[in-house]
Amino acid sequence: MFDRPGGGENAILVQVDDGVVDADEALREFEALAGSAGAVVVARQTGRRRRPDPRTYLGGGKVDELREAMQAHGADLVLINHDLSPVQERNLEHALQCRVLDRTGLILDIFAQRARSHEGKLQVELAQLRHLASRLVRGWSHLERQKGGIGLRGPGETQLELDRRMLGTRIRQLEKRLARVRQQRDQGRKARRQQDLPAVSLVGYTNAGKSTLFNRVAASGVYAADQLFATLDTTLRRIELPGGEAAVIADTVGFIRDLPPQLVAAFRSTLEEVVEAELLVHIIDAADPIREENAREVEAVLEALGADEVPQLRVYNKIDARGVAPRIDRDDDGRPVAVWLSAATGAGLDLFHAAIAERVSAEQARGLIRLSPAEGRLRARFYALGDVLDERITEQGAIELVVELPARALARLHRHEGLTAELIPLTDANLPAGAVAH
Repeated sequence: MFDRPGGGENAILVQVDDGVVDADEALREFEALAGSAGAVVVARQTGRRRRPDPRTYLGGGKVDELREAMQAHGADLVLINHDLSPVQERNLEHALQCRVLDRTGLILDIFAQRARSHEGKLQVELAQLRHLASRLVRGWSHLERQKGGIGLRGPGETQLELDRRMLGTRIRQLEKRLARVRQQRDQGRKARRQQDLPAVSLVGYTNAGKSTLFNRVAASGVYAADQLFATLDTTLRRIELPGGEAAVIADTVGFIRDLPPQLVAAFRSTLEEVVEAELLVHIIDAADPIREENAREVEAVLEALGADEVPQLRVYNKIDARGVAPRIDRDDDGRPVAVWLSAATGAGLDLFHAAIAERVSAEQARGLIRLSPAEGRLRARFYALGDVLDERITEQGAIELVVELPARALARLHRHEGLTAELIPLTDANLPAGAVAH
């Protein structure tokens, strides 16, 4: 029989070079993750493998080296910068007689430490339970079948089945509670839409400086530190922009390479602030040598969330570490596409505010919208916005509306409320009676 050993803080990091990622950079990031979890790194083990060993991931020789290193350095925890199967994790713990955590397990542990809000704690617990459910595979002695014999026969249900049933019950409870929180978030978003406040969400790789920038622009007190996943809980603040406009800005959880799918699923209600935004501000660490690789990882997560179509403004932060002057980069149409600044020193914040104001400005969209007879709800939405200048019904029963409204409001109708009709420029040929083409 094998019971899982207790955890510890003196850790050995293990990085296997599989040729897919830069092993040195991956180990550097993993060491930062370990530090964020509170581990004391006493040694590092590296190696090369074309394909993982099905039993231990590392192979017998590397496991022997690891056991010797543990004894030499007094380590009581092994952190492996790869995802392990339940069987591999069990076999490694049996061979090393210490707690073994893979990359997903370490990130879940960090999230469990960082969660502060009620919603954040529910989300982390849900992610942990979903991860644990996959680990209930012949791993530990209390999960073995009950033995036969006089006085030892059970009611017919194994401990493993009992644990699975208990986990399933708790997961369903958490999902119901998070569904209620999601409804509350939806109500808050609807209230902000009625005020016609544009929503701006900060996204980026973890430790790129999102929370520091958020505190600068929103005069907020969100916890910020030079560590991975310093903050998890989404915070929203109203900010004033040049020209008298206002917006709601949201600080969200950072992304990372190989972000565990359990976390993406559990934090979906929080990350909906990203999907529902009018503008995403993608924060990038300008001093990071692999900043473009990290940016691509963020783009991949945004695509998985369905937020890849939301307009983006890139912000290259930490320019003080590179000696670069603040500036705005523009595209061929003169639209701001990137801002270079330092959230720590405040250099370039005026450019940041100006770029945000330009990107969410109340640019007007005017034209003709044709709706089918079944789209009465969308007709009502245009009237609720107060943007209908004229209306007529065609011989085929279609509804033609001449509308004038902020471009971002029209984009919201397309993205969130099922509007498929495109805005048709007004001409003398399609202009309803009483309307004037510009």
